Amino acid sequence: MPKIIRGKLLFFLLLFTCQVKAQNVLKVNLQQADSIFISNNFYLLASSMNVEAQKAEIIQAKLYPNPVFTADLNVYDPENNRPFHIGNTGQKVFQLEQLIILGGKRKSEIEMAKTNAKIAELEFQQLARQLKFRLHSELFTVGQQQFLLSIYNRQMALLDTLLSSYQVQANKGNIPLKDVVRLKGAYLKLNNDRAELLQKYYETQSNLQILLQTDLLVEFEFSEKEIEKYIKTISLDNLKSEALSNRPELLIIQQNKILAEQYLQYQKRLAIPDINLFTSYDQRGGAFINQINAGISIPLPLWNRNQGNIKSSQFRLKEAEYNLQAMQNEIISTLQNNYAFYLQTVSEYQKATSLYNQDFEITVKGMTDNFQKRNVSIIEFIDYFEAYNEVLTELARIKTQLVVSAEQLNLLIGKDIY
Repeated sequence: MPKIIRGKLLFFLLLFTCQVKAQNVLKVNLQQADSIFISNNFYLLASSMNVEAQKAEIIQAKLYPNPVFTADLNVYDPENNRPFHIGNTGQKVFQLEQLIILGGKRKSEIEMAKTNAKIAELEFQQLARQLKFRLHSELFTVGQQQFLLSIYNRQMALLDTLLSSYQVQANKGNIPLKDVVRLKGAYLKLNNDRAELLQKYYETQSNLQILLQTDLLVEFEFSEKEIEKYIKTISLDNLKSEALSNRPELLIIQQNKILAEQYLQYQKRLAIPDINLFTSYDQRGGAFINQINAGISIPLPLWNRNQGNIKSSQFRLKEAEYNLQAMQNEIISTLQNNYAFYLQTVSEYQKATSLYNQDFEITVKGMTDNFQKRNVSIIEFIDYFEAYNEVLTELARIKTQLVVSAEQLNLLIGKDIY
């Protein structure tokens, strides 16, 4: 095949590959990712349906019991030997009943339905915050992984070029074979580090694709300022106050306590009997022809006054009070420890970023140039090469840790403070 044709084929193949890759990548910043997450995440959508379902229960609680209509028709008249004798000389009875709920039981049911709807809304908020924490953590994690992979790819290309050059010179006897072996060792170590990072990268991608409900590779676009915005000076006391006011888990338990109080009141009201009113028409079965009756029925609370359910509800209320106290203590303790870790992470970040500057990049380029000119030994080059990679890996860890620790505080507080 002529070289010019082969060159064109390679060019079009490369162009096609680039287009396919572009189509298979979802580029997002933090705001875009949040928007996609809110619109597409099925877990959130499912939780929102539960909120709507609980609101529908309020409508149901407000409805009155339906009246009951009863028809009693003659099937067989043995005196006249007539089936279905229901005409003017026959017999039929019609009755209409209506249950009248007393003691405020309907009001209690409405209050409990409203509290359950509030709990469903808080559970939705809790789920949203937990998933948002995962989303932001995974985004910045994949962002640092993307950065390291780009560095590794560039370095592997450089080492590959150096290896090819050194192999030629070693074959000619111009340089010792041990230098080629050292370069190969550095290449294999870098390739191993890249493979381990690539495995973590695809694990993070899987988590992001689930959160964003996409099958595209997610490419996170961010700046250093978006990491630095997580550094804020806020006192622990202020964070505690915000957490006790906004933490969905605590608010849910508070609503559970209110629900337990409402349920206890409801059980007490159930001890009050309801009245059943009725009216009836009896054609020929009563004392009079075409008799119209009215009546009332009410159960007598002699033995069952709902004592067991009332006692059980009192224990449930006490249980809710203990759970509320336990959650408050847990929030304070967890927040204190996470806040201490966050401060340590901020200190690490500030120290690391003050040490890392353009001198590293300039020195790397200088070392590479001098190594190619043989002004630097292969041992010095590889040592610096590996040390530089360790610095970049540590920086990526610190930056990711800063974001995750701050987002963890947002999750524990129940509000976006950082």
